[in-house]
Amino acid sequence: MVQKDLPPRWDRRMQQRLARGEAAALGELYDRFASLVHSLAHRVLGDEHAADGVTREVFGHVWEHPDSYDPQQGPLRSWVAAVTHRLAVQRLRATEAASLTEADGDRAGELERKVSRASVAARADYIVHSMPAPLRAALELAYFQRRDYRQTAADLGVTEDEARRRLRLGLQLLSTAHDAGGPPGHGGAA
Repeated sequence: MVQKDLPPRWDRRMQQRLARGEAAALGELYDRFASLVHSLAHRVLGDEHAADGVTREVFGHVWEHPDSYDPQQGPLRSWVAAVTHRLAVQRLRATEAASLTEADGDRAGELERKVSRASVAARADYIVHSMPAPLRAALELAYFQRRDYRQTAADLGVTEDEARRRLRLGLQLLSTAHDAGGPPGHGGAA
């Protein structure tokens, strides 16, 4: 019987392969998570070029520090997202701080608000991409295609009660984006 607290087998094996220095493992990890990393970085930074740089930094960090991922703390995907968020916020703060002067306190407050908004947006993006496919499909139909719960139920082939349940749960998950301010991860993200 499989224990529920163990991370997926792929995560453990990937971490072991990276720790052994297998370049093919880094390529496989990149193929699997590059779009997540880039989209989170772009969401925080709002700049394609900067997001490309953070994407390189994230995979460089993963390659150089594979042991900083602790499989017991959560999925590899969450750790990679947390590293991405941390590096993107660092870059945003460095870029914005370079343009601030000490006498410009209003701009410093604006920077913190911008970082906070970017963190919430990145977390919301991560939540949507990480939620189970049935919840994500219901939210996409309801909010991007402007379907009501009845139309969503018909499109998904589920009952109206099930469609309402999926929408409610999806929205509850999204509402947590404001609570934590960063992608889910764990203290070992650094």
